[in-house]
Amino acid sequence: MSTTIGSFIAGGIAACGAVTVTHSFETVKIRLQLQGELQAKKDAPKMYRGVLHGVNVIYKNEGMKGLLRGLSCAYIYQMTLNGCRLGFYDPIRRSLNSLLLEHDISHMSSDRIKTYQSLPINIASGASSGILGAAAGSPFFLVKTRLQSYSPFLPVGTQHQYRNAWDGLGQIYKSEGVKGLYRGIWPAMIRTGFGSSVQLPTYFLAKRRLQSWFGLEDGAPLHLMSSTASGFVVCVVMHPPDTVMSRMYNQTGNLYSSAFDCLYRTVKTEGVLAVYKGFFAHLARILPHTILTLSLAEQTNKLMRRFEENALGIPDKLKGA
Repeated sequence: MSTTIGSFIAGGIAACGAVTVTHSFETVKIRLQLQGELQAKKDAPKMYRGVLHGVNVIYKNEGMKGLLRGLSCAYIYQMTLNGCRLGFYDPIRRSLNSLLLEHDISHMSSDRIKTYQSLPINIASGASSGILGAAAGSPFFLVKTRLQSYSPFLPVGTQHQYRNAWDGLGQIYKSEGVKGLYRGIWPAMIRTGFGSSVQLPTYFLAKRRLQSWFGLEDGAPLHLMSSTASGFVVCVVMHPPDTVMSRMYNQTGNLYSSAFDCLYRTVKTEGVLAVYKGFFAHLARILPHTILTLSLAEQTNKLMRRFEENALGIPDKLKGA
């Protein structure tokens, strides 16, 4: 493991590479989530009928520019979120191990303590690191959501017309202040806490099981299978709060008084399955995104370790300390 700063940088770079490939599916997912907002199912419009139809419709009417709306914001958010998620996960995990499992691990060597795995602590560490990232990156996710939801041809939800990410941040700050920039931060933290609580623990659990059961060596095939399992679990767990967050971010004024109000009114008006609107678009985004992020993170971490050893002279035993 690299140092905390090294892991932060490696995680952010890996996530930016992944989001470049998957951003268009995120655009479709957001529009599917906003489509028919607070309307009975029979009355709701069906402008976007699914993942491929959504991609086709947006590309036909808005071109690649429409599919890639908000990409610059996505880069900043991914650097912040996944830098925190991958950079702070291991230090938090080891700190909790030392704090909560003092008696259980007191007989272990320092190297064994660093690699000791406890599922509850892993989940708590994943959630904590994700929540930190979500809080730090919330304004960028807010603007990204509004940019992606905007369409001059087939609008869904409230429409916000920003020239670019910085114009969006500026307009929100002028009209609503700092409070406006952090609108929806609580559902964002819940969403990311849910996703992060299972992403890395599932990845490392799948990795250990595949190595144990099938004798797979550390390499691309193992990283691919482990991250696929992780991505599917993340999508199932994270999608309901993700739907709430998308609607909270995109609202104007106080359409919803809180995340729970949004959840209640959505389910009451549109049915229980409304919280899974856009699930397959989300899956189409999250699977390759998770695979690319975690697989690239393995490689960028290796490069970062070499850089720290050769250029900065940081000995291996101090990394992650």
